[in-house]
Order: sequence, then C-alpha cells, then structure tokens
Amino acid sequence: MHKILNKLTPPQILTIGFLVIIMLGAFLLTLPISHNLGQISFIDALFTAVSATTITGLTILDTATTWTVFGQVVLAVMIEIGALGFMTFAVILFAITGRRLDLRSRLLAQQALNLRNLADVKSVMAYVVMLSAGIQAIGFVLLSFDFIPRYGWKWGLYYSLMHAISTFANAGFTFFADPLTIFQTDPYVLIVMMLLLSAGSFGFLVWRDVLLYHKTKRLSLHTRVALRVSGWLTVIGFSGFFLSEFVNGHLPKGLSIFEGLVNTLFLAVVPRTAGFEIIPLHSLSTAAIMLVIFLMFVGGTPGSTSGGIKTTTLGILWMQTISTLRGETDVNFGDRRFSPVIVTKALMLATISIAFVFTVTFILSLTEKIPAQMGLEYIFFEVISAFSTTGFTLGLTPNLTAFGKIMIMLVMFVGRVGIYTVMFSVLNIRAHTKKYRYPIEEVIIG
Repeated sequence: MHKILNKLTPPQILTIGFLVIIMLGAFLLTLPISHNLGQISFIDALFTAVSATTITGLTILDTATTWTVFGQVVLAVMIEIGALGFMTFAVILFAITGRRLDLRSRLLAQQALNLRNLADVKSVMAYVVMLSAGIQAIGFVLLSFDFIPRYGWKWGLYYSLMHAISTFANAGFTFFADPLTIFQTDPYVLIVMMLLLSAGSFGFLVWRDVLLYHKTKRLSLHTRVALRVSGWLTVIGFSGFFLSEFVNGHLPKGLSIFEGLVNTLFLAVVPRTAGFEIIPLHSLSTAAIMLVIFLMFVGGTPGSTSGGIKTTTLGILWMQTISTLRGETDVNFGDRRFSPVIVTKALMLATISIAFVFTVTFILSLTEKIPAQMGLEYIFFEVISAFSTTGFTLGLTPNLTAFGKIMIMLVMFVGRVGIYTVMFSVLNIRAHTKKYRYPIEEVIIG
C-alpha cells in the first residue's frame, strides 16, 4: 500500500481520498440504523453521500424524514469533511498522535488548500481548524436563541448545531421537517445564516488576511480581488433581485418591507453555492432564474467551502477584458500586475468549465424527460447547480434516471474536487515543456 501511495501524485491522492470518504459514507447510510425506510438502494445512498461530501445539497430523498438522527449525523460529518477537506482531518490525527508531517503530507495539504508556500502548511491548517470551529460555534449559539424557543431545548440545540455546520459549509442541507420557507418572516435567522454563508464562502486565506490586518497593515492581492468581486456580486445580485422580484411583486405576500429586503438579500447571497431555498424557485421570474444561474456559476472564493469557477477567476477575466479594450498589455489591479500565466489559467478554467457544463447538459437532454411546461433550463439549471455545489433544483434531481444520477454525481464530484485536480489526477495530464517554439502568425478575431 505504501509503495502504491508513493507512485500517486498529490492530486490523485486527494481525488482517491474523497472517493474513499464517499464510499464509506454511502455504506453507513445503507445501514438500517441510518434510515427510516425498510430498504434503501445503494445508488440513492451513494448520491446522498456524494452530495454531502461535495457540500452540494442536492437530494433525491427528503433529509428530515428519510434519515434517522444517526444518518443525519453521518451526513453532518461528511459535510464537515467535505468543507474542510480530508487532509485537514489527517493533519489533526497527526497532531493528536504526536507525529510530524513528512514532505509528502505537506505537499498534499498544500494542494488541498491552494497554498503557494509549503512552509505555510502547518500554520494554515491549525488556523483553518480553529477558525472553522469558532465560526460554527458562534453560529450554533446565535441560531439556538431562535431555535430553542421554537423547537424546545433538545431539538433546538440539535437543529442549531446541524444548521451551523451545513450553513457554514455552504452545503444546503436542511434538517427541518418543514420547508425553509417558514423563516421568510424571521429576519434574525436569515441574517445569521447569511453571515455563516459569507464566512464559509470567503475562504480561509482571505479570513487570515483580514484578521491579521491589524498587524500586517496590508492585504494580499488575492484577498483584495476576492473581496472586491464578492462585494460587487452581492450588489449586482441584490439589485437584480430587487428589480425582478421585490419591485414587481414576485416575493411572497404578507412580508413587511424589511422582511422583503432581507429575503431579497438572502436570495442574492444564497446562489453563491449554498442552495437554501427560502423562496420557492418556481415562483421566481425568468430574469431571476438567469441571475441565479450566473451567481451559481461564479461561486465563492478559492480555498473556501464554495464551488463554481470562483470570484478571482471572474475578476481576472473581467480586468483582462477591460485592459484589452483600453489597448493595454498588462492587467493591473491596485499597485500590482497579474502574471500572464495566471490570466491564461483563469481563461482555461472558465473555458473548460463552460465546455464541461454544456457537454453534460447535452447528454442529460438525451436521457432525461423534460416536463411539458419546462424548457432546456430544467436540465441546464441542475447541471450548473451540481457543478457549483449549490444544491438548487427546479425539480430534476428527484426524477433522475439511474444514468442521470450517475452524471449528476460526477458533476458534483468534479465541482468540489476541482477541474484542475481531476485533469491532473483522473486524466493524468502532465505539463510538458517543449524545447522549441513555432513562428508566430496572426488569426483574424471577431
């Protein structure tokens, strides 16, 4: 076994690690102690395990009624592992047993957290664990102020813990027997959930920069781009939903102005890979659905609990576009310049992601049945949701064929592990440096 692991690259080990966790979780979910059904198919348990480990939230079976408390705890553990990465838990085990991280373990941790410096691994890992535990603990306490009076001490504490985990992880799993729409008139819960969602989607490196700013007096280029793009996406999302839903009266009736604004803001934050359906998607306008798709595809920040192509990718491509239109060769932001390699990598990520999403959509359009009142968005929306690990659905997931379930599981897995990790592990792609270069020739564009 040790010899086999030595032959594997870090991306391959990360991919295999996620697969092992998924298979173990699926096995546990099939046990009679995990569910309230007489029998559960392995593919349904596997789909749920993939959704939990990839922190997506797409479900074939109702979470509250299907899974027992034991089964729900299994889901919560998979969500936690999926959010922080299994390498984080491996490092915790090393620390508990007093063993030191070898070079290979550090390389794996570096790959898992998208770190540039190998020396940062140990400190960042400890920081990730403490920060995550602290934020979830605060969320647990804040939610308990509302849930305990609503559900009693036992279930109030239970729901507070489970939803603090699910919300911080941007997982989209809800454990209530009632739909989440019961909180439309409870701005307190919505605000707490938005804070938890934002905390998870910012990314651990961004949080470290922000929390240490009082000492360093500077923010890294990564943090500045991530915060700027995240801010603009929130403004764009809120403005778009305000015009399409709030002004046009598409929000649920009976909400006060303040409740309507909070629901609108929640709707702007949630598509960034959370998937909590506070407002039924079928009641949204076509413009709102388009905006949800855009926000889902972008997602959160690299190194966070979010999926999508990430905010930094969008920011770099947008700034590259502006620079090109101005006739500039360099892409600048503040007092720094992006390297051509990063710009190319962002363009490649966006291109491959779009190609992947459209390919899966085409395949599913051949195998899945589209309701008469729906169009291609019925499938396209679901694929984007799975790829961005958001967990929103227009109704396709519960009605997937066996092949459709396998395809959506694949999309969720790729969305969480990452396009690059899949390319460099599953497809075994390698970078080759050529010792020669061909002559340059122009091609007409546009």
